[in-house]
Amino acid sequence: MRILLQRVSRAEVRIRPDDTSGVARVAGRVGPGYVVFVGFTHSDTRSEVRWMAEKLIGLRLFVDEDDRLNRDLKQSGGALLIISQFTLYADARKGRRPSFTKASPSSTAIPLYEHFLFILRSSDIDVQTGEFGAMMEVELVNDGPVTLWIEREFGQQP
Repeated sequence: MRILLQRVSRAEVRIRPDDTSGVARVAGRVGPGYVVFVGFTHSDTRSEVRWMAEKLIGLRLFVDEDDRLNRDLKQSGGALLIISQFTLYADARKGRRPSFTKASPSSTAIPLYEHFLFILRSSDIDVQTGEFGAMMEVELVNDGPVTLWIEREFGQQP
């Protein structure tokens, strides 16, 4: 499981329409908080999902009164905008077209994604989302900038 986290002052995700109307609808919008792009691979289980959710909730990436990164999402009153993104598992080492064979298929990724959202929502944090598998437009203002890549795969130690 991989996430790309960006601390934001605001963000929004819009779902592109299937037709030619050209009008994208807003699916999720947050003020201060994190935009989290999340991808799953074949070996991921609920164990990795729980670890990642707990890690995300506990990260201290907001400044305290001493201007140190010392406050977590709850302490800062921040929200989450979660975006599913299989392209986090792209392999572009060969050729010009990335391979996505390391990305988990939808049939296994969707239940893991939904479990991830369930855990996050159970922690009394405002959680907004895009739409799994949809074409999306993500607009964000990275605050800091603060950007982290976090990975947890089967067999890794915490």
